[in-house]
Amino acid sequence: MRLHRLTVTAFGPFAEAQEIDFDALCAAGIFLLHGPTGAGKTSVLDAVCYALYGSVPGARQAPGTTLRSDHADPGTATEVTLELTVAGRRLEITRRPEQSRPKKRGTGTTRDKAQSWLRVHDPVTGWQPLSRSHQEIGEEVEQLLGMSREQFCQVVLLPQGEFARFLRADAEARGRLLGRLFDTRRFAAVETRLADLRRVAETRVREGDERVLAVAHRLAQAAGDTAELRAWPLPPLSPGEPGLAEAVRCWAAVARSGAREGLTVAEYALAAAESAHHGSRRALEEARELDRLQRRYADALARSAALEAAAPERERVRARLDRGARADRVAPAVDLRESAHGDHERAVRRAAAARGQLPPALAEAGAEQLAAVAQRLREELGELAAGRRAEARSAEISRERAALDREARAAEEQLHEAAGWLAGWEARRTALQQAVEEARGAATRAEQLAARLEPARLHLAAARRRDELTREAGSVAADLAAVRERSGAAREHWLELKEARLAGIAAELAAALEAGRPCAVCGSAEHPHPARPAAGHVDRAAEDAAHARYERLDGERAAAERKLAAVAEAAAEAAAGAGEATTAELVDRTGRLTAEHAAARTLAAGLHAAAEALARAEREHGHRLETRRTAEQTATAATSRREALETEQASLEEELARLRADAGSVAERARVLENRVRLVTGAGEAAREAEATAQRLKEADDRLAHAAFTAGFETTEAAVEALLPDPERRSCQHRLDAWAAEAAAVADRLSETDTAAAAAAEPARPEPAERAAAAAESRWRAAGSACDAARLRCSELDRLSRQAETELRGLGPLREEYDRVARLAGLTAGTSADNERRMRLESYVLAARLEQVAAAATVRLLRMSGGRYTLVHSDARAGRGAKSGLGLHVVDAWTGRTRDTATLSGGETFSASLALALGLADVVTEEAGGMRLDTLFIDEGFGSLDEQALDEVLDVLDSLRERDRSVGIVSHVADLRTRVQAQLEVVKQRGGSAVRHHTAAS
Repeated sequence: MRLHRLTVTAFGPFAEAQEIDFDALCAAGIFLLHGPTGAGKTSVLDAVCYALYGSVPGARQAPGTTLRSDHADPGTATEVTLELTVAGRRLEITRRPEQSRPKKRGTGTTRDKAQSWLRVHDPVTGWQPLSRSHQEIGEEVEQLLGMSREQFCQVVLLPQGEFARFLRADAEARGRLLGRLFDTRRFAAVETRLADLRRVAETRVREGDERVLAVAHRLAQAAGDTAELRAWPLPPLSPGEPGLAEAVRCWAAVARSGAREGLTVAEYALAAAESAHHGSRRALEEARELDRLQRRYADALARSAALEAAAPERERVRARLDRGARADRVAPAVDLRESAHGDHERAVRRAAAARGQLPPALAEAGAEQLAAVAQRLREELGELAAGRRAEARSAEISRERAALDREARAAEEQLHEAAGWLAGWEARRTALQQAVEEARGAATRAEQLAARLEPARLHLAAARRRDELTREAGSVAADLAAVRERSGAAREHWLELKEARLAGIAAELAAALEAGRPCAVCGSAEHPHPARPAAGHVDRAAEDAAHARYERLDGERAAAERKLAAVAEAAAEAAAGAGEATTAELVDRTGRLTAEHAAARTLAAGLHAAAEALARAEREHGHRLETRRTAEQTATAATSRREALETEQASLEEELARLRADAGSVAERARVLENRVRLVTGAGEAAREAEATAQRLKEADDRLAHAAFTAGFETTEAAVEALLPDPERRSCQHRLDAWAAEAAAVADRLSETDTAAAAAAEPARPEPAERAAAAAESRWRAAGSACDAARLRCSELDRLSRQAETELRGLGPLREEYDRVARLAGLTAGTSADNERRMRLESYVLAARLEQVAAAATVRLLRMSGGRYTLVHSDARAGRGAKSGLGLHVVDAWTGRTRDTATLSGGETFSASLALALGLADVVTEEAGGMRLDTLFIDEGFGSLDEQALDEVLDVLDSLRERDRSVGIVSHVADLRTRVQAQLEVVKQRGGSAVRHHTAAS
């Protein structure tokens, strides 16, 4: 990997775009990156890391930190562009972080998302885009470099402070750093996986033991509490206990043997109880049958005696049924006479009511006379039909005459209104035509005034702008004069302080002298008479403060001059646009034109309305003429029709007066006649019905007397009294049938042979037999339950024994797997006795890497220390539970002893840590796939070296050039500026830092 060019804009301390040419800097092999504290040296390295990986190293990417420069203009976007060659491909990576910018419209800010661009250079076609995806670019860079961001920051951006801490750190700290650089996660994953497998296997074995114990406890429950098991109970066992399988198998065999013996005894007892139960059931059935026959015979005797006692009542019921049967022959005649009597009474009442509604002259009239009167009234009612039609036509004529009167009045009103409107038509049309012409003229005048008004407004705005800028130019000129005066005074003050500081610079240099260290001016290690500061001595801080104040005021002066020039230019443009007229003249001219234009537009706005009004008036004129003609025709036709209707209505009224008689209308006369017809007709019909019912009643009396005599009754009343209602007849017949059935059943039962034989025997006693049968059945059921329980116990013990054997057979492979996995997990975790050094697998791999790093670092450390020191790896066991295998010592060739790295001096520590960093870079590079790293950076640490050690270190770094590698040194040491020719200086300024290149070519 070789860096070519880096461009940063609004990044960190850099406000404006800064370009760094690494090709020019790396040409010498070693280049120096220097500048004041806080100028932005580390920000250059941060920009390289951000361009590659999209984030900066370490704590500088903590939440709340921002990459944007506080000095940058709000409209300038933060951007980093890096051009590099990696794996034979020349790439350009551009990144912009998420940042705020001013809105393009309105006020406030908006948030832009992070953006990334990746381009590749083609020798023929030039730069070609590859991707704009953050994820794709990150994956491409990491694949090409073969390193993660943490590895890159440790291998390419060598942080000396961290390697000094690494040199003195304990095994735990070294393990954390090495774990980040060398991807040992797969070995840690193996440890974790084996530990998980051990826990899983242990859980499975414990679960298997628990299942076996659960089956054993269920065996104990199924076996129950017997004498054999009380003598040999189930031993107390727990999961994981040795001998668990053999103990469960032995105890299960004892339990099954005892259960089978109990089943044999229970089966013999059940057979004896079942035989006794059958004998008792037969004796009970025989006793119950004898008792039933004896009670049956006694019941038959009691029922026979009851029949003899009911004989008189039976004869009375039979005689009552015979009289009722004879009376049934008279029942139709009785029903007919009662029906005829009811009909006659109702007919007499209706006839009396109908005659009460007739006039007195017809109250005693007969049926024939009433029929003749009804016929005469119907004839008179028929003559009124023609009268109804005449009356309806007369009413229709009255309505038609009223409608003709309304039409005549409406026509008169229309004629009057049309005549009045047409009388003023000519004057109205002339006024409307004149309004249209005036509006058209105003529209033309408004267009002419608008063409003159717009230039007048522009001249007025320019004149006002001219006056405002003239006043502003005077104010800016006064401010410029005051700033120039303050800037000049500040410059004189700064120069005075600078001269005073130079006069006392010897005292300032003397303050930095230390006993035994050479003077930076004369090189002497002795300082007999160092200069002392004089009264009023000016130090560097005072000079910098005065210089900063001068730069600030000088910047204000330049800004004021630019503002005055801009105001003057704007005033000249405004004066050219305003012309020669004054602002007051332009205000008056513009106001006059505005008023005339508004008046003309107001008048012109009525053009459309005036034209519409004229058109509506002409349409109204035509409508009025047509209305007058139509009204005249309507009035003439109505007069003729009204005269014809009056003649027809007079004829109809003469005929209606004759038909109405004394009624108010033909309908009223018809209702009177219809009512009289209804009353007379109803009275006649009622009279005829009363005569007919009287005749039918006489015939019914004759038929009833004849039927009673024929049935053997002396009077009709006796026949009616002998009639039986249906419920009473059915009740008497049911009683006779029940007596006959009971007599037959008693006779049949008394004739039974077995019943008579049972009655002659001794009385039966079923209760003792029932008690004996119940006791035998109870013993039989108890014996059956005991036998079932014994059989179920044997079956359950056999099933549980098979289940226990299955669980025990399945537990064997689980125990073997657990032993194997536990042995491997203990070995990789460092807890097994087979692991002599008590090292975890990950620590073992890191120890091998550390051994490679120490070997690679020793090559350079021997050169930097003049062959004195060698770094060696130690895998000795650490005490008190500390991590083993990551020890690091230094061998002193002068004494032949092995020393702890913490005993090295400051310069020796720097040399050892630098050698360690370079060795680690070589090993990590090899681990990453051998990717060539042509550019390295070393950050600080050179201030702790003496002159000889510094030469040796620089020789080692210079040797890297032999392999076409370049090294960038980040340092404050002043001596390096004379030793290293290629330099990148970061200059700190008030408005943001800047970079300056110092190379042999420049």
